[in-house]
Amino acid sequence: MGKKTITISGLPGSGTTTVAKLLAEKLNFKYVNVGELFRQMAEEYKMSLKFFEKYCEDHPEIDIELDKKQEKIMREGNVVMEGRLSGWIAHLKKIPAFKVWLDCQEKERIRRIIEREGGEYIEKKEETRERVESEKRRYIKFYGIDLDDKSVYDMVIDTTHIKPEEIVEKILKEYEKN
Repeated sequence: MGKKTITISGLPGSGTTTVAKLLAEKLNFKYVNVGELFRQMAEEYKMSLKFFEKYCEDHPEIDIELDKKQEKIMREGNVVMEGRLSGWIAHLKKIPAFKVWLDCQEKERIRRIIEREGGEYIEKKEETRERVESEKRRYIKFYGIDLDDKSVYDMVIDTTHIKPEEIVEKILKEYEKN
């Protein structure tokens, strides 16, 4: 199959990290989490994640720097790239990639986030909505990308009631066809 890139995208709590790690392991590909790169940048700027997200709404150079890192890694191939915009970046930069979007009902996403991070439901729901809205504003403003437009993806999977291992099997089955 040669060098290949798989992008895994979805909203917080949709299962992107779990699925991307399992997939990378199965394929013996490198795993890269763009959210982790973003968190590292927030630390470098000495800002909380919440404040850094707001800051980025007026500072496109940060997203541009992050996108360049993603593009470089994706072009190298043999990688599972997990990131909200990874599929879009592969599409826009014409990087050969198998692009997957993971959907999940909000209630389940929030439950998973609480399981992972702790906290109260109302608080996590509000925090997650603010984060997603901030990202949506940035993506429209800087790229003209509507996060709700899933037309660039090769596969969209609703993960609400499916185990991660089953999701990985579905992805592998489609990936191997390409």
